[in-house]
Amino acid sequence: MGKKKVPEETHESIRDKVGFFIRTGIVVLSFLVICAVGFKVLPMAISVTNSASTKKLPIYCVDEDEKKVALSFDAAWGNEDTADILKILEKHNVKVTFFMTGGWVEKFPEDVKAIAAAGHDLGNHSENHKHMSQLSKEQNIEEIMKVHKKVKDLTGVEMNLFRPPYGDYNNTVVDATKEAGYHCIQWDVDSLDWKDYGVDSIVKTVVNHKHLGNGSIILMHNGAKFTKDALESIITGLQEKGYEIVPISQLIHTGDYYMDHEGRQFEKK
Repeated sequence: MGKKKVPEETHESIRDKVGFFIRTGIVVLSFLVICAVGFKVLPMAISVTNSASTKKLPIYCVDEDEKKVALSFDAAWGNEDTADILKILEKHNVKVTFFMTGGWVEKFPEDVKAIAAAGHDLGNHSENHKHMSQLSKEQNIEEIMKVHKKVKDLTGVEMNLFRPPYGDYNNTVVDATKEAGYHCIQWDVDSLDWKDYGVDSIVKTVVNHKHLGNGSIILMHNGAKFTKDALESIITGLQEKGYEIVPISQLIHTGDYYMDHEGRQFEKK
């Protein structure tokens, strides 16, 4: 028997196959174009979104070439140790920053005057020691400016350093602080004196802190149980490491600056 003859394709079937391949090609090409455009547009969209939702940061520390650090004390409760703290600071010729609440200013006006007379920074710690991130911008400004007026009336000092209670902040707090004419200040070295672990613990926590470096801001409290007894060793320990202790006003940049993602302040040059 002869080979079975395969029927030749009709013009119509050939045309259908060509049309199929053309349509498939168009679909694939369109998909590739969409992908290419998407990859190009997507990063731009992400960039815009991130820019709009960027978290604004207070000053945690400062980019500093010299070996300088700042000691700071939050004053919100008692004053039993304030006079002794001032004597120790005077003995070592060290200037620091005190962040005071409105209630503390009212209760201990003579201490406020003594702090100012000794040449230390007077800092604002809000009127009522609230969680500032839970307040509106207007309420934030009111919390700041009430203390501002009290201290100005008492000492003549125009404060411009603000530390949010509990270290609690959001973009609204940072914006309100700036609008009030203040710099928003945090810390990168926490002494943990408020935990009452004892003198040695406080000293070691500060002097051996992993974040301690040029431009560090150190958090302490004038009303913590062991702070007064630990202060002298902290001062000498920092000085033995070559650090000069300065008030925050002499550490931060007050002109044009920018912040990195860690809250480190850099001067714009």
